Amino acid sequence: MASFTLLTPSASRSRFKAVLWIFLGVTTLFVFITSEVLLFIDYPMYHAYRLQVIADRGLLIPHTLCGTFALLAGPLQFSSRFRQRHLKLHRVVGRMYFISVIIGAFTGIALAAGRPGLPGTAMQGAAWIVCTSAAVIAARNGQIAVHRQWMARSYAVTFTFVSTRVLNLVPAYWSHLGDVLSAVGVIAFTLASIVLVDLGLNWNELTTPQSDGSALSYLPKLAPSRSELTTGP
Repeated sequence: MASFTLLTPSASRSRFKAVLWIFLGVTTLFVFITSEVLLFIDYPMYHAYRLQVIADRGLLIPHTLCGTFALLAGPLQFSSRFRQRHLKLHRVVGRMYFISVIIGAFTGIALAAGRPGLPGTAMQGAAWIVCTSAAVIAARNGQIAVHRQWMARSYAVTFTFVSTRVLNLVPAYWSHLGDVLSAVGVIAFTLASIVLVDLGLNWNELTTPQSDGSALSYLPKLAPSRSELTTGP
């Protein structure tokens, strides 16, 4: 039977992950207070949107529940200790995450149907499904390292549901929500999130040169000069 060794993360990486999750948690709490709590108490600037939310509740409730589950499952699924100690539960939560993404994406697109924000929501939903599906396929094929990379991209898209709401209290930002400019913003947030994750995943390769000279093999060969062609051996 083949065996493998689990790599213990370095202390610096563990600190980075802790700081990152704290930052994401504080951001989520801030958005919850400035968006959801103020919406619930009928904050004047949100009044028209509140009426829309009430009208869309049939699709909005499953969309919100699935999105919230995916958001909260992230810290648990990315925990190395949790994966090592509770692998079966990790897989069960992963399947639930996948189902939540599918439902959340399609209900989000349905909510945006017939509205100016549809292109942005459709692109966001498509990226969410593609990244998560790629992660599931990689896991089923035993490509765990690739699975983790695609899950990081998937969660980056998940978090755009928070990051796009950070500026909701700014009147100039709020006034454009739901129009064409908002759709462009959602697309930009989604692409930027995926790019940032890829930069993080490949940071060592981007910043650490190879010292054995093997990188030179990737350089294109130069065409011989005329003097080299005419000069014999």
